[in-house]
Amino acid sequence: MNLACRVTFAGLTLLGGCATPPAVDADIAAAARGLNSPDRPVLLARQTERIAGRGFTTGNRVELLRDGPATYAAMAKAIASAKQRIDMESYTFDSEEGGRFAALLMAKSTAGVEVHLVFDAYGSRDTPDRLFNTLRAAGVSVLEYNPIRPNDRVPLTINQRDHRKLLVVDGRVAITGGVNISKVYLNPNVASGPETLKNSDADDLPWRDTDMRIEGSVVAQFEQLFNDTWQEQHGPALPPPPISRSTGGHARILALDGAPDDKRPAIYRTLIVALKLARHSAHLTTGYFAPPPDLRHALREAARRGVDVQLVVPAKSDSDLALAAGRAAFGDLLEDGVVIHERQ
Repeated sequence: MNLACRVTFAGLTLLGGCATPPAVDADIAAAARGLNSPDRPVLLARQTERIAGRGFTTGNRVELLRDGPATYAAMAKAIASAKQRIDMESYTFDSEEGGRFAALLMAKSTAGVEVHLVFDAYGSRDTPDRLFNTLRAAGVSVLEYNPIRPNDRVPLTINQRDHRKLLVVDGRVAITGGVNISKVYLNPNVASGPETLKNSDADDLPWRDTDMRIEGSVVAQFEQLFNDTWQEQHGPALPPPPISRSTGGHARILALDGAPDDKRPAIYRTLIVALKLARHSAHLTTGYFAPPPDLRHALREAARRGVDVQLVVPAKSDSDLALAAGRAAFGDLLEDGVVIHERQ
């Protein structure tokens, strides 16, 4: 299935998603010309800001959340601390883990906190309507992204989906990455061996994605991405969000957005630029590796010039087509020195 995606990209770390690959453009060509630049990090930052249309922010703190359970614990703590506003966005918001977060959101709404939730109509298609209706009855503003049935709010666009996973609390903290609100991250079969891996359905195995918890001035950029989605989907007017402030941390971050109708996706273009400017290492991990020609070329080219290029991809997936497409590219990548690990 070819589903266009909306994802969020923090700094220069790939968090996940998919995109229609653009042709090589002026930004990527400029990056290639800077290969011999003595200050490639400056060039990379400049190119990223040009692509994003916004600048890096300073004074941020970042915490890596290793997997789903770590992410859920951080999210629950952030929600519990909310005093003014909670904005949450997820491709999948299921009845099990989503039901647990629904209870947290409703408790905050009842306590007077503004709570807004965006869920994708296709990604959450198996979630009973009663869960979202219960949230609405408790005062939570709930918005369904691009319904897969005719409606009066937005045009019917089945192929444009929202894959962003984002939580913003009080303009103070943002949590974003690859983790959906779904029970698959908490599947108990953690000690799965080769035979279990081979014989089990992907949805019965423990999924692994990674998030970041971010505090600081860049939270305003993530808040803006949420607000833009809400407005594009013709949700009811939102009040101004709380002001994001510097924490005095040392991380420089910008938020890149990839909208499903973007023909020149910023996330993909920035990834290509980073590969073309890499000097020592380029390590990429993704749940769905079906590399288009530009990406395959950039990976091979970097490896040929001595960059340590390594990929971590799944050995099992809920998409057999994506798995097959990725493995079809392995031969040329391995021949040029790219190291590939399949996560078991």
